[in-house]
Amino acid sequence: MGDFIQLLPDHIANQIAAGEVIQRPASVVKELMENALDAGASKIEVIIKDAGKTLIQVIDNGKGMSSSDAELCFARHATSKVKNASDLFALTTKGFRGEALASIAAIAHVTLKTKQAEEAVGHELRIEGSEIKSKEETVCSNGSSFEVKNLFYNVPARRNFLKSTEVEFRHIKDEFERVILAHPAVDFTLSHNGTEIYNVLGAVLRKRIVDVIGDRQNERLVPIEETTDIVQIQGYVVKPEFAKKSRGEQFLFVNDRFFKDGYFNHAITKAFDGLIQPRTFPGYFLYFTIDPAKIDVNVHPTKTEIKFEEDKYIYSILVSSIRQALGKYNIAPTLDFDRETSFDIPVSMRNQPVVEPTIQVDTNYNPFKTTSSSNTGSSHSKGFTQAIQSQGFGTSTTSSEDWENFYKVDTVEEEDKVENAQIEFDDLDNKIENYLFKSPYIFTPTKNGLMLIHAKRAYERIVYDSMMTEFVSTPIASQTMLFPIEKEISKREQEIWNENITLLERLGFKGTIVDSDLHVAAIPSVLQEEAINDCLDMILQTISYQEIEKGDIAHVLIESVAKNVSKSLSKLTNSESIQGLIEQLFQCPEHSYTPSGKAIITSLSLDEIHQKF
Repeated sequence: MGDFIQLLPDHIANQIAAGEVIQRPASVVKELMENALDAGASKIEVIIKDAGKTLIQVIDNGKGMSSSDAELCFARHATSKVKNASDLFALTTKGFRGEALASIAAIAHVTLKTKQAEEAVGHELRIEGSEIKSKEETVCSNGSSFEVKNLFYNVPARRNFLKSTEVEFRHIKDEFERVILAHPAVDFTLSHNGTEIYNVLGAVLRKRIVDVIGDRQNERLVPIEETTDIVQIQGYVVKPEFAKKSRGEQFLFVNDRFFKDGYFNHAITKAFDGLIQPRTFPGYFLYFTIDPAKIDVNVHPTKTEIKFEEDKYIYSILVSSIRQALGKYNIAPTLDFDRETSFDIPVSMRNQPVVEPTIQVDTNYNPFKTTSSSNTGSSHSKGFTQAIQSQGFGTSTTSSEDWENFYKVDTVEEEDKVENAQIEFDDLDNKIENYLFKSPYIFTPTKNGLMLIHAKRAYERIVYDSMMTEFVSTPIASQTMLFPIEKEISKREQEIWNENITLLERLGFKGTIVDSDLHVAAIPSVLQEEAINDCLDMILQTISYQEIEKGDIAHVLIESVAKNVSKSLSKLTNSESIQGLIEQLFQCPEHSYTPSGKAIITSLSLDEIHQKF
């Protein structure tokens, strides 16, 4: 009986490792850019074709490699950054496992050109599927150039799982932005299919952030700076009034490495308590500097998940530093208990001369003396006397007829108050009577019990089906705005709008980008005016930050419009309109669920109703 356990060949082991490290073209971009930074590059150029499926090229002006290092760098677990186990606890570089280049070479055609400054010529190495095809001297600039072609050529299943060009390039752009935000002093360029996307020069952190998210964001950044024995935190948060409905502009870095952390994100959100609207998210660009021995970056192959030894202390420091910064820049309300408030003088009185107050005493006043006016009761005191005088009566010569006339006036006023109160009560009674029509549910009796319909979800399904039917055959009807709507949108949202402008126009939206603003001239005719802004927000966030295939965008956008239209449902004011809604719902092929899968209809049997009693 033979042995069942055997060592995997290197090329198979490398392909398995590639599945962990290289998930898509964006993973290659990230690994190559980080290697360039570790090589001391001050200028990095990234060239992409077909979202990395055809070509990924990263060129740097770093220190380059010798002939032997150029060959050895593609070997598995070959690294210049870790020499012994203790080095794992003092990492200051990006890559250290020695798996990235080996993984890339296992699933692509790679050409490396590299040269050190002290050498006269450079070296060129060609590798296909972990196998060295050629190695020779070449003329090239100082630094390194990696060309990665035909990614996943020998792993067809992985290549077939890649998304559309638009989606894959968006992932590349995300990784590129994370790297350039972590290293503001370095020059970077990014081009795709011959079009330059980014060309940023080394600058201070604030300028680099503005380069990424847009010039208008400069005024919205609040600086954060806190130094403790545990951690140094610096960076910026976006002012609360500009919180968004998506998590797009949220970046955390530790020792110049991007990472994700739900625990710290909770701390930041907590610092904004009471300052942002529900279901909105604050923007932030925060950089931690911490002793490498107190973090573990080796948790995940992509190194975006990091463990912190003193995370609870960092949480508290993060909350307090953000709150302090928001208070310092008069964004958050503050209480200063040390401030003397007794000398606060209204602005309108500050220029008036100081006058000594005087006290006037009525020496003839006798509280035990009875007068005819006391018969009017305690309710007619000084205020009552003033009221009488305002009607033209004199307190000393008031006749019985005068009193009667005054009480008539008083009674009329009271009657008016009662009448107004009755009107308000009747109005409330009407509202209660109409509750069935204004509640989110419609109750309909059936043979076996009671059917409940969620009115707004029903309307959402009706609108969605109607728009989708119209979209398949013709452009959706739109209404032209009397005055175009001007909406400020981010740099990323501008790009996404322009990429999908033909589809958006077919959906009834007509808009152009003018000086970083979206000018919307027409909207789908089913959309109510009060829902326009929310609908545009939802559309921009959906197509900008969600991974949606080109063929699914129309479905997702129509769903967004239908959801916003349903929010303005106000037609159910009588039984006829309710009956009309029910009839339209049951004409839909799918009437039990919304396009997103939420229930529209449920029922209660007679037995279930009896159990309630």
